[in-house]
Amino acid sequence: MNYKNSMLKDNALESKTIVVTGGGTGLGKSMATYYSKLGANVVITSRKLEVLEKASKEITAETGNKVLPVVCDVRKEDQVNDLLKAAESEFGEVNGLLNNAAGNFISPTERLSPKAFGVIIDIVLKGTINCTMVFGKNWIDKKQPGTVLNIVTTYASTGSGYVVPSACAKAGVLAMTRSLAVEWAKYNIRFNAIAPGPFPTKGAWDRLVPKPLKDKISMEKRIPLKRTGDHQELANLAAYLMSDFSAYINGEVVTIDGGEWLQGAGQFNQLEAVPSEMWDMIEESIRGTKGS
Repeated sequence: MNYKNSMLKDNALESKTIVVTGGGTGLGKSMATYYSKLGANVVITSRKLEVLEKASKEITAETGNKVLPVVCDVRKEDQVNDLLKAAESEFGEVNGLLNNAAGNFISPTERLSPKAFGVIIDIVLKGTINCTMVFGKNWIDKKQPGTVLNIVTTYASTGSGYVVPSACAKAGVLAMTRSLAVEWAKYNIRFNAIAPGPFPTKGAWDRLVPKPLKDKISMEKRIPLKRTGDHQELANLAAYLMSDFSAYINGEVVTIDGGEWLQGAGQFNQLEAVPSEMWDMIEESIRGTKGS
């Protein structure tokens, strides 16, 4: 069987409504698309309306199911409340939340300001907390079951140099996943997480492995399977963990990385070999990418 094929049967998520943060691009869009293919009502959110509207039309054209685009900055609780209201207004109730919105960049930590730390922590950790608390309290108040799936990283457990703000934030998300899996199980709310290895996407991949680094390091060589992941492989796992087929899985963190972290902890620790002058080039490259 081809690993790029769909894993679940077509109606596996039928009648469920799932909110996907960071759902307009990259891995978020891939997972949202598969949710929609499996019959779910999907709500995608990010800060850019034009990106969301484009993604919504593309997903609907592919799956035949409605996708609701809602602008939301997950760092702002009032906007998360509005997101929930919009989703419930359109589809009646929300059954699942995929906390996927994230931010990251590579840099020697001594080059960073506290503000740079704050930007990543606000999006990744605070944003996940905001969405989890708003949606979770709503489920508790209504005595409604719910499923939360958080996207973390392999270095949330091991740590990693050169992505320290992300490592700190994702470690917090990981701790919250495991903690609430126990505390809120009595409300029939499940929490799980996925720790993906390298899954190339246009925007994030260019920031994390900018042009000056592409010839110096090879993600594929670090991975025992000697390849990066395909988006459908991640989408298959995300759909299973959101579905009722995984009803007895709670508090689990599933690594999907081809064995990378077992081969060498700290996904970006190999950047120790990058000389200082190359970091200047990398910073310029990242700035250019962010501005495109």
